[in-house]
Amino acid sequence: MEASLFDDVGDVLRGLVPAELGPVHHRAHRYGIKVWFGSEQPTREHYEAQVISPKGVRTAKHLAIEVGYHSEYPKPADNDAALERLCASEKKWRRSIGKEAVAGAFLGRDGWCRISETWPDPDLSEDELALELGARLTDYITALEPVRRAKSA
Repeated sequence: MEASLFDDVGDVLRGLVPAELGPVHHRAHRYGIKVWFGSEQPTREHYEAQVISPKGVRTAKHLAIEVGYHSEYPKPADNDAALERLCASEKKWRRSIGKEAVAGAFLGRDGWCRISETWPDPDLSEDELALELGARLTDYITALEPVRRAKSA
């Protein structure tokens, strides 16, 4: 079976995410990858790179890729609280992630939250895309995960 773009992103992450964050768990599928730490099962707060609809991405015509952090608790208040905790330390992580990251409502589902960016109309067959996505996800992980853990301790 041929490896998918997002399987390749998982391979990149294993090489880039600092060991001190602990084992990286991920689940790749044809249109995305979910990345988390701790439990063997995916957590409600995690990182993703995924192909999304162009709806809601102003400059996209056909599709987009979203890259970043998600909070997907069943209760919107829990997602809002997770986002508020991270935004309280925005100066810390914004330097690493940059201005591209949007902290706010999830794209495509009410009640969930995100700190992520979108890439309009990427060429999914581009040779370097897996490396670029893996590196960018690593930027989010290394900037947000220490802050997220400090706030939950």
